[in-house]
Formats: sequence, structure tokens, C-alpha cells
Amino acid sequence: MRITMIGSGYVGLVSGACFSDFGHEVVCVDKDARKIELLHDNVMPIFEPGLAELVSSNVRAGRLSFTTDVSAAVRDADAIFIAVGTPSRRGDGHADLSYVFAAAAEIAEYVTKPCVVVTKSTVPVGTGDEVERIIAGVAPNSGIKVVSNPEFLREGAAIDDFKRPDRVVVGTDDESARQVMREIYRPLSLNQAAPILFTGRRTAELIKYAANAFLAVKITFINEIADLCEQVGADVQEVSRGIGTDNRIGPKFLHAGPGYGGSCFPKDTLALLKTADDNDTPLRIVEATVQVNDSRKRAMGRKVIRAAGGDVRGKTVALLGLTFKPNTDDMRDAPSLAIVQALQDGGAKVRAYDPEGVEQAKPLLKDVEFCSSPYVAAESADVLVIVTEWDEFRALDLERMSNILNKPVLVDLRNIYPVEEVRRAGFEAHGVGRAG
Repeated sequence: MRITMIGSGYVGLVSGACFSDFGHEVVCVDKDARKIELLHDNVMPIFEPGLAELVSSNVRAGRLSFTTDVSAAVRDADAIFIAVGTPSRRGDGHADLSYVFAAAAEIAEYVTKPCVVVTKSTVPVGTGDEVERIIAGVAPNSGIKVVSNPEFLREGAAIDDFKRPDRVVVGTDDESARQVMREIYRPLSLNQAAPILFTGRRTAELIKYAANAFLAVKITFINEIADLCEQVGADVQEVSRGIGTDNRIGPKFLHAGPGYGGSCFPKDTLALLKTADDNDTPLRIVEATVQVNDSRKRAMGRKVIRAAGGDVRGKTVALLGLTFKPNTDDMRDAPSLAIVQALQDGGAKVRAYDPEGVEQAKPLLKDVEFCSSPYVAAESADVLVIVTEWDEFRALDLERMSNILNKPVLVDLRNIYPVEEVRRAGFEAHGVGRAG
């Protein structure tokens, strides 16, 4: 099928590349001419494992192309996906839908035949209705059907998530649109029996927000249990295993740490709360989750200060990992931002290393010394902090680290290392939700 992807950011680029790998003919569109130029040179605007290779192979095969020309890209498409950003709107926290609505208006202006317009962006309930109204206002007899098809991609594992999904959610009550979506996702049945869950359009829009909010609640819950573990002498990792083996709960998203961040959970929980407020249906659990998570990030900075003796003025703190999670360069709402601010407010000098996120971090973190390796960052520092659980941090030479630090203090905010191993290497050990 001929597919057009409006927006070549994280969701649009990954989705477009995967669709082309299924055998569809895909055109990815973006207003940013520089981004399109880089993609023509196989330079990815984001870091995602395997993406450059996937894009390159499908460009060579003639199934994937990039352009800034919306009119040419949508003219003969069978399906047009809207995958533009929906950031939190400045001032009130609602999802900013201006890019979605602008894309809908452009599609309606240039499309030449009936097709399916698919909202891939994360959008509040009722957005599809407005997209439909916009298209009908510009092209009343276009025959366009509007569908919701939310994405469930984890940064760092997006390609595998797209090709081997737990489910594909499609929101439409139109049978012809259903048939188009079945054909688009038909190749999934060659890999596994991934179910396509057909729902109403508004239901599909809410599923995405409900899923992210529930996962955010789960993360925040285990973080609060971790705080209790520290006070009563329990081990949160053992608690996580103990409750995660209950198949009603499951083991995922039960790893205590410095709080959630990234491009989805913070903005989506906030947008869901705004939708709930607008409909006089308060979501108290989600409200508490957002508040607890926001406060937790800075609290991790205070935890580091306590580990450094209660005062970091004039001291050097070495941070390992800056991105909100490993295998991405995404710094959006990363816990490291609040941690660095708390440390700098306390008078500390901060040195940092991240395998992929330094260029994204530089505009956000002022007066931070960015280093070329974990060992360079740790040289003569007074405390070492693991913030992001990159694989390369899992096999550090701890004895070397303890020797090059000014003071051998390790604050492991991801509980990568057993306390006993850290202490054997000469460190004073501090974890999350456990002794030490």
C-alpha cells in the first residue's frame, strides 16, 4: 500500500521505516528541510538502536523516501498517518494539538482520492472528531475516513515493539477503514498472531493515555515502597520480585529508581488530568502520581548530598548517565535535570558522562563539565552517582573507580550493583530502597 507519514520525528520515522520493511511504499514528510537532508544522507535525527540500518536498507530497496513536499506525498496515498508532536501546551498543560490540526488541514487541501487518515500522535479524547471536522470543512466530499491508531513504542526498543507488538489498537466504526488498517498490519501475522483490537475512535484515544498513566502509577508506587524499605530495613528489589511473580501484577515497571521521565509519561499524565478536569471527573490517583514523581527527582539530588556528608559546597559530583533511560538520547524530563539542579543549588561542581545524550544535554545543563568516559568523570570526584542504567555501566572496574575518586562514595540510583560487591571494592555504598 502507499503510505504517507506526516512527521519524521521519533514516532513517524520509526513507524515509516517499519511499514516500509513490511513491503509498503512509504513517504515520510517533515517541515524541517535540514532533517530531510540528513535523512537523505542516512543521518538519523534521533538515536534508536537499529534504525539507521533499517532506514538505509529500505531506501535502497526503493520502498522508503523523504520529502518536505506535503502535496506530492499525500496526493495518491492509500493511508496518511499524522505523527507530529503533541507537547504540553505552555501555560495550562493541555496537549498542544496545533500541529495535528495543521496537518489535517493540509491533507484535506491536497488529497485527490478517498483514503484513510490515521492519527498516530498521542492525542486527547475527541481529537479525531475535530480532525474529521477540519477535513470536512476543507474538502467536504473527499471520502476521507479518520482513524485513531495510537503507538506503544518504547524508546530504545521501538523497532522490536513495532514489529512484535502486544496489540495494535485501531479506533474506527467504518468497515472500509478497518479493511485498510487490516491490510496495512497484515504482515504482522507472519511474525506472530498480534491481535488488532478494533474499538471506537474515542476509546482508542483513551487507551493510549490510560496505558501510560497506569505504567506511571506502577513506577511511582514501587518508588514509594522503596522509600519505606529504606526506613524499615527491607530490600525493594526483593519486594519487587515478591509481588512481580504474582501474575495479576507482573514484573515489569517495578524497578525502583529516580522517577520516570521521557517524552510520554510526563506529558501524557498531565494531558489526561486536563481531560479529566474538563469533564468534571478528577483522577486522584494520577494526580498523586504526577506530584510524587515530580518531587522525587529533586529528592534524589538531596539523597546524593546526604551521601556526600550533608554538604556538597565546593565538592565535585560525577554523574554517569543523563538520558531518562538507556538506549536513547532523549533528555525530555530526565531525572538528571532535577538532580543536577539540586546539586548545583547546593554548591557542587558537576561532571557527567553519557554514551549518547551529551549533545542533547548540553543546552539543558549549564555549568556542567561533560566528560569522555566514566573514568574521566570520576577522576578526583567526591561522590559517584549512577543515574541511567546504560549497559556499559554494569561492568565498571569498581576498584579502579574507588582509587581515582577523591572519596570512594557510590550512589547507585538504579541498583545495578549488589551492595556487597560495591563495598568489597572499597566504596561506601548507597542504593535505592535497600540497606546501604
